[in-house]
Amino acid sequence: MPPARPLKTMKAGWKGTLSVAVGAALLLLGASAALAQPANTPAAPASADEIQRFCSNIADAARDRRYALQAEQLKTLRQGIDKRMQELEAKRAEYEDWLKRRNAFAAMAEGDVVQIYSKMKPDGAAERLAAVKPELAAAILLKLNPRQASQILNEMDAKDAAALTGIMAAAARKVDPS
Repeated sequence: MPPARPLKTMKAGWKGTLSVAVGAALLLLGASAALAQPANTPAAPASADEIQRFCSNIADAARDRRYALQAEQLKTLRQGIDKRMQELEAKRAEYEDWLKRRNAFAAMAEGDVVQIYSKMKPDGAAERLAAVKPELAAAILLKLNPRQASQILNEMDAKDAAALTGIMAAAARKVDPS
């Protein structure tokens, strides 16, 4: 009897444990023996030697199939990891860009400009800050001490003060904005 070739009929998820192989061998040998004998004669049980020979014949093929399945799974996992790494790299680049913009924003109000506004009266400072770019005005207010900044905001138009407060809150945020 030629050795059975069950590998082609196996499902892709079959793990090929020895107990399953022995069970399959018994079923196949029993089925082939039943087909070979006339219907009225009882089927002879498969000998241990036949079972051992069958198992040794399919062991290499089953091992190769297991390795192929594991290689496929590893390839799929590698692709998932690569995709996640690309996403993380994009997030890192986005965060670095955000940090550069925040640092540039804070640097706009460096030096003497803050000193000038700190020595002005709140109503005059409010009028001047309303005329400059909102980002610069918010940066200057962030550099002033809280009491001076609140007095200046109190003297401003409510819409302008609200817009500057929103910019200042976004710039002072400690958490990544994304």
